[in-house]
Amino acid sequence: MIRVAAHNILSPLGGTTEANLTAVRRGCSAIHRWENRWGVPQPFMASLFSDEQTAEWQQTGLTRFEALAVTSIRRAVADWLQEGGTEAELTGDRTVLILSSTKGNVGEMGKENVDEACLSLGHSAAVIAREVGITTQPITVDNACISGASAIIFASRLLRMGCFDHAVVCGCEVQSRFIISGFQSLKAMSAEPCRPFDIDRMGMNAGEAAATVILTRSEDNRLPWHVVEGVMRNDAHHVSEPSMTAEGAWRALRAVTDDVDPDRLAFISAHGTATMFNDQMEAVAIDRAGLGKVPVCAVKGNYGHTMGACGVLETILSMAAVDKGIVLPTKGFEEQGVSKPILVTRKEQPTTKLSFIKMLSGFGGGNAALLMSKDSRLQTKSSDMGSHSRRHTVIVSSDGVTVDGRPLEVQAKGKAMLTEIYKQRIGNYPRFYKMDMLSRLVFISAELLLKAEQASNSVADGQQQETDTRAMMFVGHSGSICADRNYWQTICRDDDYYPSPERFVYTLPNVVMGDLAAHNHYHGETSFFFLPRRDDEAVNRILQSAFLDPDTQSVIGGWVDAPDENHFEAEVSIIT
Repeated sequence: MIRVAAHNILSPLGGTTEANLTAVRRGCSAIHRWENRWGVPQPFMASLFSDEQTAEWQQTGLTRFEALAVTSIRRAVADWLQEGGTEAELTGDRTVLILSSTKGNVGEMGKENVDEACLSLGHSAAVIAREVGITTQPITVDNACISGASAIIFASRLLRMGCFDHAVVCGCEVQSRFIISGFQSLKAMSAEPCRPFDIDRMGMNAGEAAATVILTRSEDNRLPWHVVEGVMRNDAHHVSEPSMTAEGAWRALRAVTDDVDPDRLAFISAHGTATMFNDQMEAVAIDRAGLGKVPVCAVKGNYGHTMGACGVLETILSMAAVDKGIVLPTKGFEEQGVSKPILVTRKEQPTTKLSFIKMLSGFGGGNAALLMSKDSRLQTKSSDMGSHSRRHTVIVSSDGVTVDGRPLEVQAKGKAMLTEIYKQRIGNYPRFYKMDMLSRLVFISAELLLKAEQASNSVADGQQQETDTRAMMFVGHSGSICADRNYWQTICRDDDYYPSPERFVYTLPNVVMGDLAAHNHYHGETSFFFLPRRDDEAVNRILQSAFLDPDTQSVIGGWVDAPDENHFEAEVSIIT
């Protein structure tokens, strides 16, 4: 089994899991109004660390983001050592750090004397791993709002594959002018404390936190919590709007509860952002999955939306609640404001059940569902990964493209080359012209692969590739840095401040997979990963991990990196 060995939550509500649980049970919230924070012109509501709290964990030589993650990890490790773990296990080659974040150090952008290298989440993960003594190469999961649950799912797969014995999973997010202005541009933020699922909900509040869970491959019954199942599914609808039929969320819930009696579930820990569309979509998904009688709780009213941290934080908090025999209240919820009759908790209530579901949804069409349990009768489904091979490969550089070893005839170089290929060989997805460099690179590479597949009769004439069994997984180092630079230009000057929602959306590197999923009707898993540097063995391991989802029959993915508009590379394949 993949068991939970230790955990920590570090938030404005407290520095331990116990302190955070106590605060939520008391109805505490760290959300309040901030004015002129980071020079953001409009006031906003958010749960942020105070300067006094920050001083408790800030460390010389580390950015605010890195110091927050390091502190949470160290506290979880201290708990782990107290429970019998050893320093040698942490620093050996059988432990890996999996970092979860959406924007990491992006708040450092524009500051004087800042090395732009720190803006890569691969770089950040390497710094954090070094500080806590983990010597293996770290991996970062960046799937927008579902990143935290994605990181737990991915870490558990690596352990099941036997790649490691222990995984330190840390979800971390700090807010900044960059992030706040972006969500304001999308009109997604509420001027009041958020109210998940409530009829008067007006939008989200932002939040900061770090949360760490240590997973171990063990049959030790003294560690009762274990990861039963975890899956990700795409809406195949839109890059920034959830499907109102809840296609992805429903598929994810259905996958993790296929053999589970809903009566055995203590509750569903919902994403509950308090935005109009998200909460409605989640209610439809829960009802559609036959889980309408399971209690639903959400804690964004206590923490705000902690983005890359929320999946880890809310999973840990849910485990702590079940340990106490309670279902947590949903702060801010008074009157049902969704169309399906789900059982949102107003007040704390007792439970004797030993399992729960954590669900998340996010930009890029991603949805995740995670089933956690203390019930030893609930077991992870066995999955034979089998043998998989590359069927087609596309290699792209700034100077040219090859498809299955054959060069394409192109006249242009750099960014213009990608546009030339789109016009001549694809040309049926106008959103291409709104994409950033990373997204264009991924989109062109994937579409060329699909054309090669069709031409080779891998897919019979007139037959569409099965849309529910294909995953997309891409790995890089620079991420959406080109989009980050472009968006920063819209907010860097107080006298010329015009945050662009279109530019902001593409600062999330996983968003292009929402485009690909919508264009090709793919409902399978979609994930984006960062590495400190290109490592083909690590990339292959990441791609192979997708086959531990029993529904995955093929994967489109590989290495993609675009540090600027004139220098980029991709090597992507279809693996079956």
